[in-house]
Amino acid sequence: MKNKKMVFLLVLFLMALTPRITNAMHIMEGFLPAKWAIIWAIVSMPFIGIGLKRLNQIFKGDSNQKVLLGLAGGFVFVLSALKIPSVTGSCSHPTGVGLGAILFGPTTMTVVGLIVLLFQALLLAHGGLTTLGANTFSMAIIGPLVSYGIFKLFKKKGGNTTFVVFLAAFLGDLMTYVVTATQLSLAFPDSVSGFVGSLSKFLSVFAVTQIPLAIVEGIITAIVYNLLVEYSKEGVIKIETIK
Repeated sequence: MKNKKMVFLLVLFLMALTPRITNAMHIMEGFLPAKWAIIWAIVSMPFIGIGLKRLNQIFKGDSNQKVLLGLAGGFVFVLSALKIPSVTGSCSHPTGVGLGAILFGPTTMTVVGLIVLLFQALLLAHGGLTTLGANTFSMAIIGPLVSYGIFKLFKKKGGNTTFVVFLAAFLGDLMTYVVTATQLSLAFPDSVSGFVGSLSKFLSVFAVTQIPLAIVEGIITAIVYNLLVEYSKEGVIKIETIK
């Protein structure tokens, strides 16, 4: 029990230190043409609406779940505040949404992710308000949907929980950047090869930094999830993985 507490506190301590190395992230303020900024905001709205309903159910339920949701939100905030420069107007960074998607479902993390992105845009100058819809769609909608889908699919087949959590977080992170690359390619197609050429360029540049980051995120998410499960068994917290 003592060793588990020490490991858990060490993870949280290291997570608390990491934002200090950041300076910019996501698709930056004003980078997308107005048309695409509006389109991604509109596309994101239905998911936000569904997420708000789910969030309301959690708030009306067990107070223990509120604490766990707060931890999942903090996990997203800290991991997504890491950044490695990748391409002009964006960067590579972990997302952290896989953990919350596994615990609470994808649409809950849409709202949590939106709040995180909003705070980062206002307080840290990370991302931006005009690109909030695009960043929400890639990180807080597609990422959680992929992580949740992978987790449910492989758990149903009886996969090892630790590996399944790793895979869910890993693929959710990667898919976020496939979507980001798609968003940038739609807004800025190559003058010769068009959308396809631009997409291949964005994906190849992202891959150098994003694949290692996705692996690290998968490992961290699996460690934290297993710690939460252990604490749940000991009655410290209560985990009710979304059905």
